[in-house]
Amino acid sequence: MKRISFISGLAGAVLAAAFALPAGAQVITLHGASQFGDDHPFTKGLMKFEELVKKYYGKPINFVLHKNSELGLEKDYFAYMNQGISVDYAIVSPAHMATFAKAAPFIDAPFVFRDHDQMNKVIAQDVLKPISDEIAQKADVLLLGYGGGGVRNIFANKPIHNMAELKGLKVRVQGAPIWTKTFAAAGMAPTVIAYNEIYNGIQTGVIAAGDNEAAGVEQMKFYEVAPNLMLTRHAISIRPICFSGKTLKKLPPDLQAVIRKAAAEAGDWERKLESESDTTILNALEKAGKLKQVKFDERDKLQKSMEPALAAYAKEIGADAIYARINAIK
Repeated sequence: MKRISFISGLAGAVLAAAFALPAGAQVITLHGASQFGDDHPFTKGLMKFEELVKKYYGKPINFVLHKNSELGLEKDYFAYMNQGISVDYAIVSPAHMATFAKAAPFIDAPFVFRDHDQMNKVIAQDVLKPISDEIAQKADVLLLGYGGGGVRNIFANKPIHNMAELKGLKVRVQGAPIWTKTFAAAGMAPTVIAYNEIYNGIQTGVIAAGDNEAAGVEQMKFYEVAPNLMLTRHAISIRPICFSGKTLKKLPPDLQAVIRKAAAEAGDWERKLESESDTTILNALEKAGKLKQVKFDERDKLQKSMEPALAAYAKEIGADAIYARINAIK
């Protein structure tokens, strides 16, 4: 699959006429990818990105958004963008960027952000620039906007109310060391498995739990096998809107500028949408009898149990300066 297609010949002449362009003019097509369907905030964020690019560019441009994991999972999208094939833009979890920048998954780790206000200030003040610069240099993938904003909770096949009940819980975590380290520090038994294997993993007893934002729980129907959602509120997700550096370099300068502007705005838009929809989604699922929101009584203890592992890992990977800057923002 080509990342940028230039339509010429007879087909190009027909398209050019439709847009009142000179015959032989080049029309660019960009390919995006999402693990989810139309209703998920990530997909909506990428559609917003497309809308803004078209608005600001003012010239004919085509977008093809591959949804519902048609092109694989987020880790695949990042690899494609790194190689300059198949996918030009996507929303990707920082966990999948660790090969190129060890500090990347840290910004999505448990209890890094105190609340949405702090997270928004961190993004507005460009505190994450050292990480985005490293990824751009080593992976040739650009982090042009920051979506996310969903609060992550633990869902399980049994209700859990405190740290004692959490002990030994076989829980799926993202494939970045910081997640394994922090969950293990809290007494759980973390296991790394692919996102699309969580449902079957719980169903077959390989794991008993996972963690996700409300939108993910709804889209993936995790409530069918794990109807107890513990309100641990242990992380606020951050999901960069990524763009292939190899693609961007081939685009006209004016379009490059538009893409940067549109991605930043689309990230802010998606983050607001996702953060505001969390409670609505969970309440609707509970009202429909699909899940039960379980109060977790010892969230402070959960945070304290994870903090030493978080601080140690930040120092280990050279992210302690970024961590300090985040903590300094009130």
